[in-house]
Amino acid sequence: MYLEQIDTTEFDNVEDYLPSSLGNVIEVNSVGSSFPDLSKAKIAIIGVKEERNAISNKGCSSAPDFVRNKLYQLYQGDFEVSVADLGNIVKGDKVEDTYFALSKVCSELLKEEIVPIIIGGSQDLTYSVYCSFEELKRTINMAVVGSGFHLGVAGQELDSRSYMSRIILHQPNYLFNFSNIGYQSYFVDQNALDLMNKLYFDVYRLGEVQADMKEVEPIVRNADMLSFDISAIRQSDAPGNKNASPNGFYGEQACQIVRYAGLSDKLCSIGLYEFNPDKDNNHQTAHLLAQMVWYFIEGFSHRKRDYPVGDKSQYTKYRVMVNDNEHEIVFYKSHKSDRWWMNVPYPASSQLKYERHHLVPCSYADYQKACEDDIPDRWWKAYKKLC
Repeated sequence: MYLEQIDTTEFDNVEDYLPSSLGNVIEVNSVGSSFPDLSKAKIAIIGVKEERNAISNKGCSSAPDFVRNKLYQLYQGDFEVSVADLGNIVKGDKVEDTYFALSKVCSELLKEEIVPIIIGGSQDLTYSVYCSFEELKRTINMAVVGSGFHLGVAGQELDSRSYMSRIILHQPNYLFNFSNIGYQSYFVDQNALDLMNKLYFDVYRLGEVQADMKEVEPIVRNADMLSFDISAIRQSDAPGNKNASPNGFYGEQACQIVRYAGLSDKLCSIGLYEFNPDKDNNHQTAHLLAQMVWYFIEGFSHRKRDYPVGDKSQYTKYRVMVNDNEHEIVFYKSHKSDRWWMNVPYPASSQLKYERHHLVPCSYADYQKACEDDIPDRWWKAYKKLC
């Protein structure tokens, strides 16, 4: 068995939980109880107490139970989602054993269409979650909220600062697109930025994102998995990280991003990493992560199931010719949610492999840009990858 039970007896205010407290609403794999019934579960929380490959953030392995302590005290909102807390991945004799266990558990959940919320631990665990998609044998999109790209240097072993190189080079490769949300230029080597552009990956500077947070929604909606590095949140809002910086997202912006993730019909895995309770101030960061989990669940409860496939009667279709009629871009707007997608043509030979990626989530701003005879960046990068 890869999972160990949670000892909740030391959690704060357990005796004061109300029926609507998440500690009573969530089915918990706690000491003295049976393993949660997953037959009706839609979301599963998994803790991972692993930090052996953390860089400059020793202490993050104790994060999961600190977050649970605050999460269980929150009240259920105006939503009903069956959530199970499966406990913590048993730490392996070697770090590779922990990677394998996490990947295996996530893979089984994905097969059952249960969304895992991973609370780490260090961010190299993102690689394990990526590997869990391998058994599904489909190309995926990945989004990371982080101040850097974590590519490492040539020959570097897998750790929290090099996991992206391992993902990009992994064979067989199932990564179609990577999006970084909120990188800070002084933390990014120019060569790494050039590589991202050559691979037609989507990278967005912190200032660009903060200027219009609504534009984060289509980025996240395009992802199958999201990895959130807590050091991307400014130190004043989330001090519980040894790599925290004065600049970054505000706490409410972090909650907004994960709510967008919850709303996405496509996203089926989210991980919150690098929280270090040893550096926290009055459990401030634990509170924030608990609220982020709450917002993800709340967003999940409002999913619209309106990805534009099959019957198109619930969508408005727009055709825009750009570049002197060289390209026609077809947009779809959902009547349910007012969300936008754009169609990207692809060769017939690639139809089966890439059929999940020819409808690209976008925003009204992308439609406006096309109407001004300018190809949206999202459309162009997807087009180059497909062709």
